Parts: sequence; C-alpha cells; structure tokens
Amino acid sequence: MNELALASFAAANDAHMVGEPRSARFMAFKARFDARAELARLAELGFRFLARSDASFPPLLRAIHDPPPGLFLRGAADVELLARPSVAVVGARACSAYGRQVARSLGRDLGAAGLVVVSGLARGVDAEAHRGALESAAPTVAVLGCGIDRDYPAAHRELARQLAVDGLVVSEYAPGVEPAPWRFPARNRIVAGLCSATVVVEARERSGALITADFALEEGREVFAVPGEITSSLSAGSNALLRLGATPLTAVADVLESYGIAAAETVPPRVGGEAAAVLERVRESPAGADELARASDLNAGRVAVLLTELELAGAIVEKDGVYRASR
Repeated sequence: MNELALASFAAANDAHMVGEPRSARFMAFKARFDARAELARLAELGFRFLARSDASFPPLLRAIHDPPPGLFLRGAADVELLARPSVAVVGARACSAYGRQVARSLGRDLGAAGLVVVSGLARGVDAEAHRGALESAAPTVAVLGCGIDRDYPAAHRELARQLAVDGLVVSEYAPGVEPAPWRFPARNRIVAGLCSATVVVEARERSGALITADFALEEGREVFAVPGEITSSLSAGSNALLRLGATPLTAVADVLESYGIAAAETVPPRVGGEAAAVLERVRESPAGADELARASDLNAGRVAVLLTELELAGAIVEKDGVYRASR
C-alpha cells in the first residue's frame, strides 16, 4: 500500500507530502516497508487507514488539487460517513458569546437535518459546532492537524471521545506526529475538501477560518458567512467574506436550501411559569443572574434554579456570567 508507506515516511521525516518523492531515500524506505505489519499495529492502537486509492475514499476530498495520500481514522463510524453530505463549520478560537451560540445552534440544526458537521476540534467555534451536532444525536467529524493518536487541544480529549462514539476523528498524519503551526493550514484544506459548503461563523482578518474558506472557494464549493458587528475585530474577516461575495447566513435554512433540504419547523422549548418569565426577559436583552433577579422580583437562589432549568431545556446559553436566548 504505497499511500500508507508515503504517510509513514512523511511522519518519520517530519514532512508534509501528498505525492511520492523521487528520492533514493524514499525508494529504500518503501522497499523495506511492511504495510501489513503497519496496518496490524494501527489496528492494535484502535486506528484505521483509508488510502486515497481506496474506492471508499471520500470523492469530494479526492477531487481537490492536493488530496492527502490517505486518512488515519479513529472512531466507530463507517468510512461511508465521510462521503455523506457534509458542512464545514469554522471560526475564531477566541470567539464571542454570540459566536459560540451561533456555532452550537448551527451544529445542532444541521445535524438534526441529516447533514454531517465537519470541523477542526479547536477551541471556540469548532468545538461548539461539534457539541451542537452531538446534542442532536448526529455524527460529526473532527479533522486534526497532528497525529491521529493526539487529542489537540488536550482540553478537548473528552469531546473527542464523545464524537468518536458515533462519528470520526481523522488526520492525514500518522501516530506520533506532533502538532505544528504549519500543519493546521494543511488540515484546513481537508476540512473544506470533505464538504460541499463551508460556514464561517466569526473570523479575524488573518484567521485559519479564512484559509478554510479560501480552500473551499478554490474548489468551487459554496461559502457562507455569518454577518457580525461592524465594530468587532472578531467579525472583520467574516464580514470581508461577505464583501467578496460569500452568501450571508441568517438562518440554518440558508444552508439547508443549498442541499435541497427543507428546514424543520422549530419547536420552542417547553417552559412555563416563572421560567417562562425569566426566558422572556433574556430574550429581550442578555443579562446576568443578579440583573434577572432584580428585574423579576425573585430571590437569587430561585433565579439560579430557573436558569439551570432553561439551560437544560436548551432555551438559553451562558458565557462569562451572561445569559442569552439560544433561539
């Protein structure tokens, strides 16, 4: 299996390769490479390898101008998941509370509509998109910029474990490859390459999310951008995409329409009494618990209970002590 030999050679030499080098060093490596033994080793570690020449390799990814030699896989899902209709949801790591809310809502609604959410497991928008998909009990795909044996960032180890139950963690890099800054732009071409459409939620002027969008545009894929505040640096890149002709995303229906999927009717969370009153105030304006307690004439303990109830119902989200309506 030449692709596995190439991926293993790249890992051994800390290099990025999409085609076989014409070097005596690689030829000697390939001559002594034992593909069966390496596949057995990967299986013992809980990994699989999907070669570019395999009929199951995702066709959209194969169609990009520099597809990886193959993908290392971790997770219970069949490789068929990578060929299903998919949407990349990407954005800022240090995103705003609004960005987190939008990313999570998009992940949840896209997953519920039967689309596979693809992102990079990074902090911020990526992680929220994955979490949203998981909340809708939909499989999601995380693409790493390091070896398949790593959870990067380490803080997302539990998130990676959860999404691997029904989804996949994938990487073009073999086990043992350390994360490096130059690997992440390369990773982004795979995120975009797996999908017919890419959604940029928030992005600064020089953002990895914009690199993903550029890859998508180069391949003739659709790019959506969520409009942001004109005074926010977090929205400078995504708003620039809109000026360049990206499709504005104002509701999940905008994405679903491009896939020929009718948006399901949104069912509002079922809450009543005092909880409904607190929810209405949050819908009017995001607020902290103390402010809500003063406005509702309820004691702080009761408001805390109601806010927890509303969070569990998916009606509100909290960031830095401020509560916002999720829909």
